[in-house]
Amino acid sequence: MTMADKIRWGILSTARIGRNQVIPAIQASINGEVVAVASRDGEKAREFAAQLSIPTAHGAYDDLLADPNVDAIYNPLPNSMHAEWSIRAAEAGKHVLCEKPLASDATEAQQMVDAFKRHGVQLAEAFMYRFHPQTLRVHEMVNSGAVGTLHTIHATFTFPVSRDDDIRLLGSLAGGSIMDVGSYCVGVMRLMTGEEPIAVSAFGQFNDREADERAVGVLAFPSGVLGHFDCGVRSIKAHTYELRGTTGRIVVDEGFVVPKDRPTKIRYWRGDEYEEITFEPVNHYTLMAEDFADALLNNRPPRYPAEDAVLGMRLMDGLRSSAQSNRALVG
Repeated sequence: MTMADKIRWGILSTARIGRNQVIPAIQASINGEVVAVASRDGEKAREFAAQLSIPTAHGAYDDLLADPNVDAIYNPLPNSMHAEWSIRAAEAGKHVLCEKPLASDATEAQQMVDAFKRHGVQLAEAFMYRFHPQTLRVHEMVNSGAVGTLHTIHATFTFPVSRDDDIRLLGSLAGGSIMDVGSYCVGVMRLMTGEEPIAVSAFGQFNDREADERAVGVLAFPSGVLGHFDCGVRSIKAHTYELRGTTGRIVVDEGFVVPKDRPTKIRYWRGDEYEEITFEPVNHYTLMAEDFADALLNNRPPRYPAEDAVLGMRLMDGLRSSAQSNRALVG
């Protein structure tokens, strides 16, 4: 690869997801390099850049957006800031890979899509698991009739936050378990069915900062598929999904944050027959970054268009509204 064959990435903030996952993934990609990072604290940006071998550190977000050496922005800011700073990036002529969920609500998400169209730049939502060969294989199996007629999907994504001041526990920043990890659960249902739900319902347990710490939900799809999920940010880690139909069952035990350092597997039942399908380790963050960079280098849309994220946000709005109506305080 020559320099002209690589997208030059700028990182908007020093968020942990960037430090631990996305920046190393981009640095390991074949068609991208991280050239700059920004923080509102210049010293923090410089320390972060030194630790991750990033050439340029900016002490203001606007300075990163104005950097002529940056082609694309990765935006891992709090959910409530996704729309504002992604739109500013579009206005500066930068492409954006934005952390999920794309925005605080569907109205903001549509505003983002419209802004990127106006300025002729690309926008994508950073759901990395959709790029993993494991996910692609499950999708292929469902479409080829591996479970017969699909009837039911169940998904779980829970984990315990490490600090009480975590932004995911703040409703004012569009936090909460539905937005943070429930989005994966409903996203995989939409992906596997290829449909948008016709009805949703949810129950949530909320803290005193207006964020749901645990939630369960039910979705009904036009084809008759029923989905149910549970999510939480105060429970032990689990990230699984299961699909059942008239003749088969697929279970993915590590469905969303797929390990990159060891093999994973799909468990598959076809009637009384059982099979395990194994996948060699791969970094799905790198696959996601490479797909977005390839889209920019070859002037094509990202694999998952931003309009899909707007549909997803409409669903999230409905689930959050339902959970608010069926809420209970966390004891």
